Amino acid sequence: MEAIWNTPAVIAHTQRLARSLKHFTQRDLLAENFSAVELAKNIFHAPFVLVSHGTEADPVLNYGNAAALALWEMPWAELTRTPSRLTAEAPNREERARLLTAVTANGFIDNYSGIRISKTGRRFRIAQATVWNLLDERGTFSGQAAMFSRWEFL
Repeated sequence: MEAIWNTPAVIAHTQRLARSLKHFTQRDLLAENFSAVELAKNIFHAPFVLVSHGTEADPVLNYGNAAALALWEMPWAELTRTPSRLTAEAPNREERARLLTAVTANGFIDNYSGIRISKTGRRFRIAQATVWNLLDERGTFSGQAAMFSRWEFL
């Protein structure tokens, strides 16, 4: 089986994640300059969580690195079929929706914190997350991403 990060779609999506973060925040996903394949591999195996979703009416997750897969306790095939709203418990979904509206309007936000829930019901608080809009190669809105390296189980 081919590594998740080593498929043309994931390599291209990783470049979109990096390019969009740089566009909105002037920051790099990783400090070093990597080839497209190396970037995809290193981001997938990074010590931080990185997830993204698309532009569907009920946005579906379309990327999660290894840290995200472990935290949400899902394999890639399941994560990438999951509506992103299901990563938060029902009482926290309204707050999550407000966050995403603010990101859409402003391009990104820093220092987001909130409660999320894994597939098995494990609750955790994320802290100091950066959430940003994704732009495709033409500069068209193509979803949103979140990255964080701080979380605690509740």
